[in-house]
Amino acid sequence: MSSEKKPRYKRIMLKLSGEALMGDRSYGIDPETMSDIADEVVAVHGLGVEVAIVIGGGNIFRGVNAATEGIDRAVGDQMGMLATVINSLAFQNALEDRGVPTRVATAINMPGVAEPFIRRRAIRHLEKGRIVICAAGTGNPYFTTDSAAALRANELCCDIIMKATKVDGLYTADPHKDPNATRIPRATYQEVLEKRLNVMDASAIDLARSNNVPIYVFSLREKGNISRAVLGEDIGSLVSD
Repeated sequence: MSSEKKPRYKRIMLKLSGEALMGDRSYGIDPETMSDIADEVVAVHGLGVEVAIVIGGGNIFRGVNAATEGIDRAVGDQMGMLATVINSLAFQNALEDRGVPTRVATAINMPGVAEPFIRRRAIRHLEKGRIVICAAGTGNPYFTTDSAAALRANELCCDIIMKATKVDGLYTADPHKDPNATRIPRATYQEVLEKRLNVMDASAIDLARSNNVPIYVFSLREKGNISRAVLGEDIGSLVSD
């Protein structure tokens, strides 16, 4: 019998922030950083795991910030959705450069750029070994890409939401600001909401809880962490019931 570790999950939703693609830049996409992340996703795909992805757009445009600068919030959010499409197309290109078939499925109809998100079609792509990047959020303003990740995870019957962040899990406070902050290895959905642990916004947590889709929060800063998380190594924090 092989001693090689087996993936703990068959189908995952990987949530990446737009900022994850910036690297050390203050704006946009850093090609080297995106290349490193693409390598990790390809490694996970190579384990036989079906991968769906939602990428934020904060490295290009933030609707909430725009609302404070005179742009209507709904319009700003729509602009932010388009930013997620830009990131998704760039990441699709990086994955396909590595020989992995990838589809961008967008919540906003733009047939010349990407296919529309159709649940059954997206599931079929996953079953055929294609990576599916779900772009343009939910297609509606006032919803974050965290909520989009939770929604798509429910629709695509994902085993877990993998939230890759700047820190290695949940903390009692911001570990970058509070030296006394302690890591919380496990929490329930209700504890996350009551203690405002800032894993995802409340709508996303509620969506995940509705179908009992667990959320795993881990750091993207260490290379190989996506594979480690999928293999079940204890490198982050789990939110579930």
